[in-house]
Amino acid sequence: MKISIDHIQEKPLGLHGEEPLENFPVLVRMQANNECVFTGPIRYDIIVGREYDHLRVTGRVSTPLTLTCSRCLTTYQSAVDSSFTIIFSRGTSEEAALEEEAELSEQDLISATFSGDEIDLTHEVEEQVAMEVPLKPLCGEECKGLCPNCGADLNQAPCSCSRENFNIKFSALKDFKAVR
Repeated sequence: MKISIDHIQEKPLGLHGEEPLENFPVLVRMQANNECVFTGPIRYDIIVGREYDHLRVTGRVSTPLTLTCSRCLTTYQSAVDSSFTIIFSRGTSEEAALEEEAELSEQDLISATFSGDEIDLTHEVEEQVAMEVPLKPLCGEECKGLCPNCGADLNQAPCSCSRENFNIKFSALKDFKAVR
């Protein structure tokens, strides 16, 4: 997903389309690590415009995916839909790293550098998608999870296990008897 700087003049450049998952190495790795399953292509709507000595990239990315609930282990359908703005300035990443340490402003958090005559947006697009995938996915806020004793799905029906307070950390010692 490369943009030629020469194509961006007074009028902003619009990019609309979709790319297969294979074009985004970070997302391929997430799927290989069973964090999620991407069930469709990565769709994008991006507008690139010149502003003084930098380029403003605003856009939206979306994709359908399948997640596994971290409480009850059921799979469910979800989607990523993320809007973003990134300001590109000419320079190298080494120059940005050598700048004096300072507190980052909001402007610094949405800034990136480019060199040459084109910008590759692949990393920015996959970063937007990856940040929207939850670390601990939930099928719903009301999910009751699994019973810690028998493993029954408490969303389907209550189990017959005892509900007394039970600390699993010391469960191996519950039948321990001290001998004198």
